[in-house]
Amino acid sequence: MRNTRHGLADSICTSCFSFIVPAAGDLLSRRKKNKPHQGRCAATPEPGQGVRRRWIGLSVAAVSLIVLGIATWAPARDPAPTVHGFEVVNTYTHDSHAFCQGLAFSKGVLYEGTGKYGKSTLRRVDLATGEVLQQVQLDRNLFGEGITIWDDRIYQLTWRSGVGIIYDKKTFAKLETFRFRGEGWGLTHDEEHLILSDGSSVLYFLNPTTFREVRRVVVRDGGIPVANLNELEYVEGKILANVWGSDQIARIAPETGEVIARINLRGLAPPETRRNPDAVLNGIAYDAKNQRLFVTGKNWPTLYEIRLKPL
Repeated sequence: MRNTRHGLADSICTSCFSFIVPAAGDLLSRRKKNKPHQGRCAATPEPGQGVRRRWIGLSVAAVSLIVLGIATWAPARDPAPTVHGFEVVNTYTHDSHAFCQGLAFSKGVLYEGTGKYGKSTLRRVDLATGEVLQQVQLDRNLFGEGITIWDDRIYQLTWRSGVGIIYDKKTFAKLETFRFRGEGWGLTHDEEHLILSDGSSVLYFLNPTTFREVRRVVVRDGGIPVANLNELEYVEGKILANVWGSDQIARIAPETGEVIARINLRGLAPPETRRNPDAVLNGIAYDAKNQRLFVTGKNWPTLYEIRLKPL
């Protein structure tokens, strides 16, 4: 839409100059051709000469105002988001039976929320070996989704039941549940709010005590809404979001929803990992202390530590 609108403005500007300006130029040209030579001394003006002079001045002024108005109306082009590539720093074993829906990292330990009815879990994982150190199973009628860790609590969404679960971080004991509207996909938090995605282009900011919506933003890339926002991670003041079904991670300004960068992870996983169409990129975790970024996918056998680099 942004380019189309500029194209319209540009074409209007071109039309103004191709139609109005030559007309004024022709009048000036005709006036010069018809004007008698006057030498150095001013002669008596021809009848109507002052009127023509004023008309030409008004025409030029009108053109300037039209062009100035169009330039003011035309929206400024937003800078295109930065596109990052990646390099693999390290690889770790990941449970290929884990349908990863959420990933988090806290104090040297990896946490994962998995999905599928009858198979959904919350688990603590040893990063170095991939061993599941602790696990709790969700009810069979719940499809596990995104997770986030806030202080000594773990929050986990479910897909279509409108229910979230809060666990004790240490014991995995269920502390309480909460309700939210719509579907649950990804979950993270900033200093004040839980941030939830529902598979649309909208991110919802929730009060962490009442779980009521405080505000929302529509995520846009160059003015175009970005749908299928999935797993979320809050990293250094920005939101990272998997875009479901793609190899892209969007880096989002939480104040505006604008995509300020894209991370292109095409080619990260080998083709044999992606044979199952459900085995898409999903799962982002960040080790803030050591500034390490981890990504994986649904039923992927590998968790990747990556470093971003410009393309």
